[in-house]
Amino acid sequence: MNITNSNPIKKGLSVFALGGLFEIGKNMYVIQYDEDIVIIDCGSKFPDESLLGVDLIIPDISYLIEHKYAIRAMIITHGHEDHIGAIPYILKQLNMPVYGSRLTLGLIKGKLKEHHLNQTVLHEINAESILEFASLNLSFFRTNHSIPDCLGVVIDTPEGRVVHTGDFKFDLSPVNQQFPDIHKMASIGESGVLLLLSESTNAERPGFTPSESVVGEHIHEAFQRAENKIFLTTFASNVNRLQQVVNASHKTDRKIILLGRSMVNVVKVAMELGYLNVPEDMIIDAKEADNFPRERITVLCTGSQGEPLAALSRLASSTHPLIAIDEGDTVIFASSPIPGNEKSVASTLNHLYMLGADIIHGSGSATGMHVSGHANQEELKLMLTLMKPHYFIPIHGEYRMLHQHRILAQSVGVEWDNIFILRNGEVLDIVEKHAVQSRQVTAGNTLVDGFGIGDVGDIVLRDRKHLAEDGILVVIITLSRQENALLSGPEVITRGFVFVKESEELLNVVSKLAMVVFEKLQKSGNDWKWSQLKNNIRNSIGKFLYTETRRRPMILPIIIEV
Repeated sequence: MNITNSNPIKKGLSVFALGGLFEIGKNMYVIQYDEDIVIIDCGSKFPDESLLGVDLIIPDISYLIEHKYAIRAMIITHGHEDHIGAIPYILKQLNMPVYGSRLTLGLIKGKLKEHHLNQTVLHEINAESILEFASLNLSFFRTNHSIPDCLGVVIDTPEGRVVHTGDFKFDLSPVNQQFPDIHKMASIGESGVLLLLSESTNAERPGFTPSESVVGEHIHEAFQRAENKIFLTTFASNVNRLQQVVNASHKTDRKIILLGRSMVNVVKVAMELGYLNVPEDMIIDAKEADNFPRERITVLCTGSQGEPLAALSRLASSTHPLIAIDEGDTVIFASSPIPGNEKSVASTLNHLYMLGADIIHGSGSATGMHVSGHANQEELKLMLTLMKPHYFIPIHGEYRMLHQHRILAQSVGVEWDNIFILRNGEVLDIVEKHAVQSRQVTAGNTLVDGFGIGDVGDIVLRDRKHLAEDGILVVIITLSRQENALLSGPEVITRGFVFVKESEELLNVVSKLAMVVFEKLQKSGNDWKWSQLKNNIRNSIGKFLYTETRRRPMILPIIIEV
């Protein structure tokens, strides 16, 4: 297959992802017909250990910036970070109207306020909303997930109907009474679906995903058994799970303490909008904990993924300034580790066991403290059967998940050749009902580091890795350029390379080598350049240090002119 970079063709339908394919997180999908673009979701994902110092990964929106005149709307299916986390960073580069459900917009507003973005127009939508943009007409259907107000998206185009499921499961006894609108999904399918984009997170898991209500029963049982403080950690955005904790705390006469910035923010927004019902005076400040017996305290905290700076990690290491986990307290993990986080979660568990806490974790039948918010195989097949698409793109997953979803689709009647497993940036063009994938647009990762968006690239990461592995050695020389004379130095400073007190002899030799390099250039005449001195110092000292230590610290010569 020959893939070339080009723009989507005119008078045809083009569908592609800028994030969310061959990965978990960073979801962003683009539907374009002629010169009308609709974006679905704007997510982020967290970096792995190789991206030193990077805070967040968001989609590369070069294509959208180039075609900003065609963007009609950004539609957000629900309020999880892998679907809204990139919004403030993207809107700083490219402002556009954002559409989402009530709770979703409530969470987005908090992000925009934090980033001082007050120019964005937010539009509230629900399952009955209809949006019309030139050649694209949008409608919606209700799904359920682990957060309220989740929507699937229907895009009617001149080529035919495109459906994006968002994240979903078929929970027929949901905690929040937001039932999946199966009848509407069936009606959409009966009207004819040209292309379906459906999430693939649990495509490898057989059967049906258990109901969230099952977790509530297990949480209540654990609360009744606990004799001292209870510390429960879960994803802050799992509002349905938070309600279960509130209910169990109320039934066992416990006060709730919130720890962790995201937990406090989500609970505040959910309570203000009526999605979380908390009895008056139930939530107390951590400073008030000593005013109540241990058996009347529930601590709801962040840190379910073992994040080093999250509340639970600080509690596990006994460094939280306001409250401590004591022997006999109960710690509940109402979550499961995201792939890649198993090591950090295990470390947190080890520290908690050392504190003498009673630990309850896992999603098995023995504990039942977590169920997924994503559809298992039978639910994915149900969605495919309801929609009956002609073409299908599995989305939201790593390759093995997309591949398994393709097999599921074939098993319910979608032709194998009509199922497209795409990478981010690969475009599916549909003209006169005929689909072709033969080209791509720019796609990739943009790294967020502090306030910087995209200013950390391969060179910066390479330097950070170099510093982390071998440290740095700085050589400072003060010169009088007019007299071509050395005024002071060479002074050698090192960090992360060797322990200075035990390596004085080595560093003295480094200083002498730098002096030798300077004297050679000094004798060569007055036409040498400082860059030449720096390069010669770097090369001479680098060779010596590798011979002596088999290490390659970053060598930074600094020349000061007086």
